[in-house]
Amino acid sequence: MRRLVSALLLSAFLLVGGLASPAAAHPMSTSAVLLDIRDDRVEGEVQLPVDRLAIAVDRDLTPAGVLGEDRSFLKSYTARHISAVGEDGAPWTVGLGTGSVRTIDGTAHLVYPLTIRPPDGRVTDFRLRYDVIVEELLTHKVIATVRYDFDRGILKTDDAETLGVLDWDTKSLRVPADEGSWLKGFVTTAGLGIEHVGEGADHLLFLLMLLIPAPLVATAGRWRTGTTGTTGTTGTTGTTEVAGATGVAGGTSPRRSLVRVVHVVSAFALGHSLTLALAASGVIHVPSRPVETLIAFSIAVSAVHAIRPLVARGEVLIAAGFGLVHGLAFASLIGDLGLDRGSLVTTLLGFNLGIELTQLLVVALIMPSLIVLSRTTVYPAFRIAVAVIGLVFSVSWMLERAALTAGDPFEGAQTWLVGHPLLVAGAVATLAAAARLRCGVPWTVAGK
Repeated sequence: MRRLVSALLLSAFLLVGGLASPAAAHPMSTSAVLLDIRDDRVEGEVQLPVDRLAIAVDRDLTPAGVLGEDRSFLKSYTARHISAVGEDGAPWTVGLGTGSVRTIDGTAHLVYPLTIRPPDGRVTDFRLRYDVIVEELLTHKVIATVRYDFDRGILKTDDAETLGVLDWDTKSLRVPADEGSWLKGFVTTAGLGIEHVGEGADHLLFLLMLLIPAPLVATAGRWRTGTTGTTGTTGTTGTTEVAGATGVAGGTSPRRSLVRVVHVVSAFALGHSLTLALAASGVIHVPSRPVETLIAFSIAVSAVHAIRPLVARGEVLIAAGFGLVHGLAFASLIGDLGLDRGSLVTTLLGFNLGIELTQLLVVALIMPSLIVLSRTTVYPAFRIAVAVIGLVFSVSWMLERAALTAGDPFEGAQTWLVGHPLLVAGAVATLAAAARLRCGVPWTVAGK
C-alpha cells in the first residue's frame, strides 16, 4: 500500500513538473494596445503576436505572410474587433495604418498604427472595446496602456500607466482621457527640466566652468581678486592672482561676484531659451551628433577661459553663445515627447523653469564656497585644477561624440560626481573653510 501511494505521488510530481516546465520556459504571448492621448485624437498602436493570431483566425501565419497574401484579411479582421464609444454613446472613428512586423520580447508581432477620433474633434473620456484574438482564444490577454497624456503628466515611457487587461471576460474598458489639467503637465515638464540638467554631466560642468572665474576680474590677461587681510602674490602656470587689501585695482567684492553670476546665468538662460523654442517648434533642426560635440567644445572653451581669461567678461559671452547650442540639445528631449501644438508652449515654460531652478540650486550650493576660496592663496591652484579636469573631460567627450574613440574612459568618474552633488559641494565648502582659517582672513568681508 505504501509503495502504491509513493508511486502515485511520484507520478503526480512528474506529471505536474512536466506540464509546468514548458509553460515556464515558453510563456504565452500577450497582445498590447498603446494609447497616446492628444487634444483632438488618440493615437497609438496595436501589437498582435503572430503565433496567437494564427490560432485565432485558424490560419498558418508566418512573419512574412502577414505582410503578404494575408495582409488585407488580417487588417480587416483586426479593424472589425476594435471600436470606441464616447461617454454620450456616440461612436468614434477607428483607423488602422500600414502593418509591420516587429520582434517584441523574442516573439514576432504584427503591429498596426492606431488612430481614434471623436466626432466633435475633442477627446474626452471614452470606452475602448477590443476583442482581437481574445474572441476565439479564451486564455489570451491584452494589456492596455496609456504612454502619453500631457494633462495627466504622462510624457515618457517611465510614466506609462496600465489601464487594465482585456480578455475573454473583459472586452472593454474606460479610458480616462479628460482628466488632469495643464498644470499637471506643466509641473511634470518642469520636473523633466530638473532631471535633464541634474543628470547631465556636460551641462553641469559647463555651468561650473563659468562660475569658477566669477569671483575674479580679468586685468592685463590675468585673473585678479581683492581680499581683506593678508597681502601677497601667487602665481600658477603663468596665471597671476593678486591677494591684497580690499579695493585693490581690479578687485571684486562678494556682491559684485554675485552680480556677475546673475549675468552668467541670465546669459545662458537667454541663449538656450531662444534655440529651445525655435527647435521645439520646428523652425530649426540640427542633427544631434554635431550638437553634442559642440556642447563638449563649449566646456573646453569655458575651461580654458577659467585658466586664463580669453576676453574681459568672457564667461558672459561664452554662456550666451554656447547657450544657443545647449538649447538645441534641450529641444531634442522635447521633440522625443511628441507634443501637441496646444501643449508646446506650456511644455517650454515648464521645461525652462526646471532648467533655471536647477541652475540656481547649483549656484546656491557652490558659489558661496568659491567666493570664500577666491580670497585665499589656495584659489589659484584649486581653480586651475578644476579647470584642467573640465578640459580633460570635455576633450574626451568631443572625441567620443565625433566617433573618433569607442568610449569615454572617464564615464565612471563623471557618473559618480553627478550622482553625489551634495558630497561634492560639501568637499568644496570644507576646503573653503580650511583655507580661510589657514590664511587667517576674517569672515566678514569689507568692501561690499
